[in-house]
Amino acid sequence: MAKIRVGVLRGGPSAEYEISLLTGENVLKYLPPDKYQTHDILLSRDGVWHFNGFPLSPEKIFRKLDLIFNALHGEYGEDGKVQQFLETHSIPYTGSGVVASALAMRKTLAREIFQKAGLKIPRGMALGKKDNLGEKALEVREAFFSPWVVKPADRGSSVGVSIAQNIPELIGALSEAFVYSDKALAEEYVKGREATCGVLENFRGKKYYALPVVEIIPPAERFFDYEVKYNGETKEICPARFEKEISGKIQEMAVLAHQSLGLRHYSRSDFIVSSARGRSGVFILETNTLPGLTSESLFPKASEAIGLSFPKLLDHLATLALGKT
Repeated sequence: MAKIRVGVLRGGPSAEYEISLLTGENVLKYLPPDKYQTHDILLSRDGVWHFNGFPLSPEKIFRKLDLIFNALHGEYGEDGKVQQFLETHSIPYTGSGVVASALAMRKTLAREIFQKAGLKIPRGMALGKKDNLGEKALEVREAFFSPWVVKPADRGSSVGVSIAQNIPELIGALSEAFVYSDKALAEEYVKGREATCGVLENFRGKKYYALPVVEIIPPAERFFDYEVKYNGETKEICPARFEKEISGKIQEMAVLAHQSLGLRHYSRSDFIVSSARGRSGVFILETNTLPGLTSESLFPKASEAIGLSFPKLLDHLATLALGKT
């Protein structure tokens, strides 16, 4: 039987280029070789496509493949753009489709969808790069108390995210967020325990299978920002040590987020579990449509906790993309 020809697409123009390289490297290494013939597709930062180390037009690349394993992260890779490009060329790919990817990446839109679905979200306010930052910072202060979490409105992996305690810090945090995007989101800082939960489709008899909840414990005095997310300093406990009711609630919310955004194949949602007086409960922060698959990534760790090895996980995702499960 002929092997399935898979192109692992990695790199890209986003701020998460290096993480994408690692995800793609892992996929290339662990896709079962008895079933798949893998090819490295590197998309350079300046938009040049490479096939097994040599520049080649995407049209010619796609003719050599049965499937694209999308290992891109961040803008272009997760916002619907590369998905639209792949669909134009009628090649199957892993991960969510065009519209769902665009909705999930745009945090303000995703928040609206979450709220309509009945999911609890932190209070927040959207801001634009051309706004008067001094005036807007005062509006944020009037809307909800400090500290505030400030983030680009359409980036992933905690890129450009910071915490502000006062108005000068808030203005500085907004300026930092605008380095990465023309829109920013200021949210209330919900103090609590951090958690994440993955969803895998068509697994063990369930259309939407919630993986075990992972509790995230960043280093002291740090939050789960881009650096600590990948430098190995964060402690991750899987299954999480939450009460059974709380873990079940997180899993339900992860599935509902996946469904409400119209995602497919897999996703991973991030949460805060708060016991603060007047603001207790489980808050959803965001949903990732292409969870990282590096050696430090949370989705593979949760999969392995239920006996789903990394090669088998990759095989399942490829099978989903080919529409064979």
